[in-house]
Amino acid sequence: MARRIVVANQKGGVGKTTTSVNLAASLAVMEKKVLLVDCDPQGNASSGLGFYPGDRRENIYTVLFDPKKVHKAIYETDVPFLHILPGTQDLVGAEIELVGEIGREHYLRELVMGIDEEYDFIIIDCPPSLGLLTVNALCAATEMLVPLQCEYYALEGIAQLLMTYEKVRKRLNTELKILGVVLTMYDGRNRLSWQVKHEVRKAFPQHLFDTIIPRNVRLSEAPSFGKPVINYDIKSKGAEAYLALAQEVERSSTAPA
Repeated sequence: MARRIVVANQKGGVGKTTTSVNLAASLAVMEKKVLLVDCDPQGNASSGLGFYPGDRRENIYTVLFDPKKVHKAIYETDVPFLHILPGTQDLVGAEIELVGEIGREHYLRELVMGIDEEYDFIIIDCPPSLGLLTVNALCAATEMLVPLQCEYYALEGIAQLLMTYEKVRKRLNTELKILGVVLTMYDGRNRLSWQVKHEVRKAFPQHLFDTIIPRNVRLSEAPSFGKPVINYDIKSKGAEAYLALAQEVERSSTAPA
C-alpha cells in the first residue's frame, strides 16, 4: 500500500510545487515506485516534468468523475519509477462541478485508492488555496508535508492551514497526520531566514525536517526545461537537498498530531 503524501500550503510562492516534483523524482531515484498527482489547475507540477496543460491527452480532470479510467491518464516520465497523473486548467471547472455532488470531498480519494497497491508513494500537489481541490487532496492523503518559505508572512499563513488540517482530520479524514514541515528558499546569509528557522523549530519541535532547501538557481531553472533538478543538475545544492529530504521522508513515520 502506498504512502499517500499531500504537499500543501495555501500561500503561493513557498516552493510547494518545486517540493512535490523534486521529492517525487528523488524518491524515484531511490527506486521507489512513485506517482505524482497534479491537482493544481495551473499544471506546474506537470510542466515541471515535461507534460504541458495544452497537451491533448487524458488527465486528472477527465478521470476524476470516472475513476475506472484512471490508468488512461497515468504516464511514464523521463525519470525511471516515476509516473504522473497530470493536471489541467479544466480543474477550475471541477471546483464548481463538485459543489453539488454527494461526498464531494472524497472524489480524489476514490481515484487514488484504485491504484494504491501499485506504488510505494503517491505525492499529491494541490493549489495554493483552501478550496475543494485542496480539501480533496487532504482527504486522499494519509500524510501532510508543509513547505514553508523562510519569510515572516509564511509563518502567519501556516496557522490557517493547520486550522483546515484539524477540521479535515476531525470531520473527513481521521487517517491524516502531519509528516513534517520543510523550510524552503533558505539563505544562511539572511538573518530573517535564521529567525524563521528558530521560530518554526519552537512551534513544531517534532515535525521540522532536518533537511533545509536552500535558495538555488538550478532549482529555479529546471522547470523551464521540463525536468526535475536531479535531471537538470544533480550536483547542484538544490538536488542534494531534495535527495536528502527524500531519504528523510523514506525513513520517517508520521508522529501523532
